[in-house]
Amino acid sequence: MAVKDFIVAIELGSSKVTGIAGQKKQDGSISVLAVVKEPSSSFIRKGVVYNIDKTAQCLTNIVNKLESQLKTQITQVFVGAGGQSIRGVKNMIAKDLPQDTIVTQEMVAELMDTNHNLDYPEQEILDVAEQEYRVDSQLQIDPVGIQATHLEGNYLNIVERKAFYKNLNKCFETAAINVADLYLAPLALADSVLTEAERRSGCALVDIGADTTTVSVYSKNVLRHLVVIPLGSNNITKDIASLQMEESDAERMKLKYGSAYTDTNEIDQTLKYSIDPERQVESRRFIEIVEARMLEIIENVWYQIPSEYYDKLLGGIILTGGGSNMKNIEKAFQNHTRIDKIRTAKFVTQTINSNNEAIKAHDGTMNTVLGLLAKGNLNCAGEELDEIGDLFNGQAKTPVQPTDRRARQPHETEQGVIRTQREKEQAEDEARKKKEEEERQAKEAEEARKAEEERQRKENSLFNRIKRGLTKLGRDIVSEED
Repeated sequence: MAVKDFIVAIELGSSKVTGIAGQKKQDGSISVLAVVKEPSSSFIRKGVVYNIDKTAQCLTNIVNKLESQLKTQITQVFVGAGGQSIRGVKNMIAKDLPQDTIVTQEMVAELMDTNHNLDYPEQEILDVAEQEYRVDSQLQIDPVGIQATHLEGNYLNIVERKAFYKNLNKCFETAAINVADLYLAPLALADSVLTEAERRSGCALVDIGADTTTVSVYSKNVLRHLVVIPLGSNNITKDIASLQMEESDAERMKLKYGSAYTDTNEIDQTLKYSIDPERQVESRRFIEIVEARMLEIIENVWYQIPSEYYDKLLGGIILTGGGSNMKNIEKAFQNHTRIDKIRTAKFVTQTINSNNEAIKAHDGTMNTVLGLLAKGNLNCAGEELDEIGDLFNGQAKTPVQPTDRRARQPHETEQGVIRTQREKEQAEDEARKKKEEEERQAKEAEEARKAEEERQRKENSLFNRIKRGLTKLGRDIVSEED
């Protein structure tokens, strides 16, 4: 029987694109109804789309397979965006206020919109994380209601190459798939694997993917830093493949023998690992290759964490993603960072009910897409399909109109939500109309001002002064005669 109410989320990863459909229950749990995966290494590199047509075809396949399992048309999807060039850039916007001014929500929103409208060369602001506000000389999380003469907003702008944003939207447009909301995947992941205590006391979330590793730093419940490193678990696989073997064999050996840290006293100098029935590699050589690349990843992660937070990570380092499954990875991070509190987030904090083996594995590979599913808040179910995929009314399947929603301004979106292309175009159209109206009113005011000046000029002209004088003289003479 077809399902009438569900949410669909799609994650575009470097090794695979994952589509998932699920239902949210009243108790807060999520029941997964369908999961579909498609390989993506031939059109997505380091989380960035580089072949629009192949990506669009993959998205179409994902949606069609989900619809087939659900026996229901999908009207819209929630999407997670990541990628190599995503990074956080700090910025400050300040405004002087008249004496005895009380800060209002409108003032704060104006600062946020001004910040969001900054133009970075070749970069697109995807989202903004508010840091603190300086009200005169005091730092405040919420400045509304405080009297001040100077207001300063500090922000972490999350930017990405404009080509990435454009290509991503083009893929869904080509596939004729409506995007309900576009989320920053690292923030959706953080909301699903971090605890309140970790975010408040300070922590670093390290998501080790196939081609990239994403580092998100939190302190006092605020995102303080975000960067994507172009290194992932596939780099280890390629290094192993340099021992003259196929990457598929290298991946198998990595999963079977790979360890992020091995005590030198425990290395058996005589032990060899089998590559195939005819070839072997010394365990010592294999260990050196894996540890060298793993150390490079860890060093880059630690280097990307701002030094001012080294002693503020009381919540520790949280590892997740497929690459976090490597044996002894927590020990390797402890050795290099000197941070003892390391944990691996194998699964999300939400209650998930599913019979899907990939989800039941609890290996961190499904955390991001489950986080996106948890974020979804609009029904994605359309009309029921029959067994061969046609609508019950016998008519051909037609594109579904996108959700009718007013274009949200930057300060109106929750953190982690990227405005869709449609919303941006609507907002730009509204801004254009507002500007035209302001210009029209300014023009009318200028014309009225000039007309008034002309009238006053005429009244003050020599002729008019003489005319007014003669008129007054005539009235005076008549008055005397009376």
